[in-house]
Amino acid sequence: MQKREQGKSGGAAGGNAAPPPKRGRPFGSTAASVASASAADSVAPSTLLGPSLQIHNSFSVEQNNKRIVLALQSGLKSELTWALNTLTLLSFKEKDDMRKDACLAKIPGLLDALLQIIDDWRDIALPKELRKGQRTRTLGANSVITGFGNEYEALGSIALLPQSGLGSGSAAEISGQKNTSKRRRSEWWLDEDGLFNLDDEGRAEKQQCAVAASNIIRNFSFMPENEIAMAQHRHCLETVFQCIEDHIVEDEELVTNAIETIVNLAPLLDLRIFSSRKPSYIKITEKRAVQAIMGMLGSQVKAWHCAAAEFLGRMIINPDNEPLLLPFVPQIYKRLVDILSLQAFDAQAAAIGALYNLVDVNMDCRLKLASERWAVDRILKVIKTPHPVPEVCRKAAMIIEHLASDPQNRTSLLAYENTFAEILFSDGRHSDTFARILFELTSKPNNKIAAARGIWGM
Repeated sequence: MQKREQGKSGGAAGGNAAPPPKRGRPFGSTAASVASASAADSVAPSTLLGPSLQIHNSFSVEQNNKRIVLALQSGLKSELTWALNTLTLLSFKEKDDMRKDACLAKIPGLLDALLQIIDDWRDIALPKELRKGQRTRTLGANSVITGFGNEYEALGSIALLPQSGLGSGSAAEISGQKNTSKRRRSEWWLDEDGLFNLDDEGRAEKQQCAVAASNIIRNFSFMPENEIAMAQHRHCLETVFQCIEDHIVEDEELVTNAIETIVNLAPLLDLRIFSSRKPSYIKITEKRAVQAIMGMLGSQVKAWHCAAAEFLGRMIINPDNEPLLLPFVPQIYKRLVDILSLQAFDAQAAAIGALYNLVDVNMDCRLKLASERWAVDRILKVIKTPHPVPEVCRKAAMIIEHLASDPQNRTSLLAYENTFAEILFSDGRHSDTFARILFELTSKPNNKIAAARGIWGM
């Protein structure tokens, strides 16, 4: 299995480029940004979850773990803000930072509390126009009492006479009261959002807290001591995959954090967890999980389809996941070939990394990829351009070698014999690989001919 460091650095634009900063990073979390923290707060306070704060080196997670979890569960704005800001800073560690990592094992119930914040937002996130509408009731429509909850409206149509001794109102007042009460009943009964709705400000706060919680979970996934716990946590995986499944209507930052989380957990992820006996909070099946990733792979957002390609490349290595991905292999490699046509170097690196693992473990992909239109041309273009990351060029050459190792691809690959020879003599880095490719195409006999010689003594 490939190392995680190589997989994550494969999407960088160049070998000398600095690694991109983590997403959702709060102001004041590094020494370089301390000076600009107060200025950032005064310029755009509405864009921050809360005031910027510093976590002292003596801050003990063990002594404050219960307070953090209870603050997340309380729902109080001040406590929730403090807990999310604290966890955001604790979950991010610079190379020269002496802070201790916030290990999930040290804070029992923390992951469930963070997931509950995301679930609370998702319960109200879907707009009303996208929800399933109420079904029209026709049975008993001509009856006074229908039995479907319209009794009060039906009885309300009967004129109410004023009682003696309580004063006699005019007919207009009685009619106005009846119309007002009927309108209120209708609002009570037909309102899809319930009685305790959040205003726009309340929804924005819920959304902001959910994004902050997802960013903390994403940061946790980078820590090796948290990987096993998160990869075996069914509620965590179900929430993440559901956010990815609803990427069209969900918050973009939330979806990005979700896809980056599962990319980090992919080497340890077993999709069979969705059919295990572990308690399930969201009914996600193995097929739905793969379909959610396929939706991200087909997205036009570069960060999303690059992460989906990297995830699939890591997942196919696990033999337990391979049967679940096999039905989608034709769609996967066709989309990966399309991604190779993009000019973005990180997209090409993600597609090459996924194809490298696919052709290594799946024979059917080796057979069909060689005959796929533009596939070999685009792989060769990555080598001849060349891609700024040498490892990507090496994997691209290895993909061609894997294709040449199958005798059934010989006819289609011989059309590129001159190109292979050109790279052999012009590029010393890949000369050994293309020498082996030309040897496979021109020297080795066909398997069928070799079998005939063995049987008939030809």
